[in-house]
Amino acid sequence: MAKLALLSVSDKRGLAEFATALVKQHGYSLLSTGGTAKLLAAKGLPVTEVSQHTGFPVMMEGRVKTLHPKIHGGLLARRDKPEHLAQAAEAGIALIDLVVVNLYPFEETVAKPDVSFDHAIEKIDIGGPSMLRSAAKNHESVTVVCDPADYPGVLAAMADPAALAVLRRKLALKVFQRTGSYDTAIAKFLEAQAAEPDLAALSGFPETLTLTYKKAQRLRYGENPHQQAALYGTFHEHYQQLQGKELSYNNILDITSATYLIGEFERPTVAILKHTNPCGVASAETLEAAWELAFATDRQAPFGGIIVVNRTLEAALARTIAEIFTEVIIAPRFSDEALAIFAKKKNLRLMIAKEGMGADSLREIRSVVGGVLVQDRDKTLGKITDFKVVTQRAPTAEEWAGMMFGWIVGKHVKSNSIVYCRGERTLGVGAGQMARVDSSRIAVWKAGEAGLDLKGSIVASEALFPFADGLIAAADAGATAAIQPGGSVRDEEVIKAADERGMAMVFTGIRHFKH
Repeated sequence: MAKLALLSVSDKRGLAEFATALVKQHGYSLLSTGGTAKLLAAKGLPVTEVSQHTGFPVMMEGRVKTLHPKIHGGLLARRDKPEHLAQAAEAGIALIDLVVVNLYPFEETVAKPDVSFDHAIEKIDIGGPSMLRSAAKNHESVTVVCDPADYPGVLAAMADPAALAVLRRKLALKVFQRTGSYDTAIAKFLEAQAAEPDLAALSGFPETLTLTYKKAQRLRYGENPHQQAALYGTFHEHYQQLQGKELSYNNILDITSATYLIGEFERPTVAILKHTNPCGVASAETLEAAWELAFATDRQAPFGGIIVVNRTLEAALARTIAEIFTEVIIAPRFSDEALAIFAKKKNLRLMIAKEGMGADSLREIRSVVGGVLVQDRDKTLGKITDFKVVTQRAPTAEEWAGMMFGWIVGKHVKSNSIVYCRGERTLGVGAGQMARVDSSRIAVWKAGEAGLDLKGSIVASEALFPFADGLIAAADAGATAAIQPGGSVRDEEVIKAADERGMAMVFTGIRHFKH
């Protein structure tokens, strides 16, 4: 008795060749549906329509065609159980040995900006996942294929029963991974369509969080060589790597941080980062001028760091940057001359941000013991109209400009963060200290190491000054104005310290912790 294969696909790549091999080399008979059956018949292959096989017509615009006992009985019957085989024979159910199904393109459909709700619903495949799941459950006897890329491997394994048995289990796993991600895509779409206020809130943080990402690449290691790691998701859809070594785990974290930071600026801007922290940022009329100011903030930390710009990187700046060791350079574009200069540094990773420099993410997810934390990404600077001058002296226009620049940069520095600025450039950055006054001291020390004068600078703190000591340290270093969230029980002490030193201070009413 001929073996039976059921083929019903949306993605028809390579199907005709695969089906031809099944029939002519391995003796299969073919069952199929709709457009797939027409394709096979057009290739001269003998094929039986599912409706003819089941004796039941296709109904309800194709919604009901494979949901039938002669299909699922043929898939689910265990070959090692005589009672299953007897029941199948009594009901006239032929055993199906191989299933090739891929699903209606729901993800592609809902990715279109003008898709209607009704059209999206019609692209929810019911029969396809049902057949895949039935076949995958009975994978000891049934070969199930949901990806055209697996056709060659299936044909090769058919000559070796032991190899085919191993492959069937792998293919079954792939099926449940695929149907799981498919169902997740549907759930996310329906969450996004929620219209009522309570459902709209639920769509942001659903009661059940399902995360499905396809592995994009295995990484050489994680943060350290003894840690294994892999990248999942669509990172490579947002960036194009032009040259250099394979991206590392740390590179990917740095690239993400750099892109979020540079996306805050409209004027030509250069940012230099190390371990996701900015160590020099500046805006100017040209990238070359911005580079000189950003690099002057800290000439040591950029060694082995990340450089990101928000304009085309031209040859003049490329020659300057090429003089220092850099891990990654990110830009919206590189000129041909710049590419030629960087090509001499074979290990240097050049990345184009394909989606523009304002790469976005609606949620941040971090693993914790027993689960994950999910939050909105910190994308706001706060309402500038709500910022309050709390000192006797108001900031000058120049101080306001420096405060707004420092406030942006400080949002991207690990807490506790202190940033000294003048105009649209950083002068000193202190990051990640347990005491805010220590971050201030580090920023002052770094500015001194770089030979930068902090007289007339502004100081930005991403969270409140809990004591006056941090502000006093800034004033002693030469800062004339400060911007901070406010909200400390000792705010009055801090304000008094500022007034006693003639400083201007602004409270934003919003903090930017970054752990």
